[in-house]
Amino acid sequence: MDLERANTDHAHTHGPALELPFRTVKSHLVEVLQRAIISGQYKPGERLNESKLARHYKVSRIPVREALLQLQEQGLVMNSPRRGMFVTLLSEEECAKINSLRVILEAEALKLCRARYSAAADEHLTGLVRTMEDWKSGSEIAAAALDLEFHRAIWGYSGNSYLEKALNALVPILFAHQAIDYTHNDKKRWPLDHHRPLLEVVQGQSKCTPEESMIAHLSRRYTKPARFSSLASQVDSANSEGA
Repeated sequence: MDLERANTDHAHTHGPALELPFRTVKSHLVEVLQRAIISGQYKPGERLNESKLARHYKVSRIPVREALLQLQEQGLVMNSPRRGMFVTLLSEEECAKINSLRVILEAEALKLCRARYSAAADEHLTGLVRTMEDWKSGSEIAAAALDLEFHRAIWGYSGNSYLEKALNALVPILFAHQAIDYTHNDKKRWPLDHHRPLLEVVQGQSKCTPEESMIAHLSRRYTKPARFSSLASQVDSANSEGA
């Protein structure tokens, strides 16, 4: 999810038809639409109509369609069956349902990463954690991109390409949804200083299970993130005992 480039100065989106190679037109549209979504020109939940976008940017519908598909992969756009493409907008319940799956899948990625852990993986992940802990300033979009980079690294080190693919299909939309929300809300800041416990899991230095670590991690931003998973009753029981 190349969100940082989307936070550059807003480009002027009107002008003559783009007489560029198809791939260049598509890349240009991706960048322009990224900026428009992040800046709020296109609001969360707003439909992105192919024909209207093609007329507005004076291009054919084919590069528009390809650009929207790429934005969907990045999580900035959602495809609603039989209705079309929309700027990402998730309800609290939808976030909880995605996170409930994420707890299970990412806990598995943590376990597999720990089992195959190497010096190179440790250097990479430790460096990312230090960068996040030293984060002083920067856009919410850049913070989200760094956060996602750390999680994607763990998925990659799991060695299971299908698990990695599943998480890449599931999680970026959460990051994009929150990045847009945080960008438009001056009172919210993207937290980056709570990733070391996940690093300690893969290093074999944590007393918490991967599931417990993931729930604690997600609880920094979400209320009861595992409530739609089979772990919900265990979490509620643990909270009752600790009360």
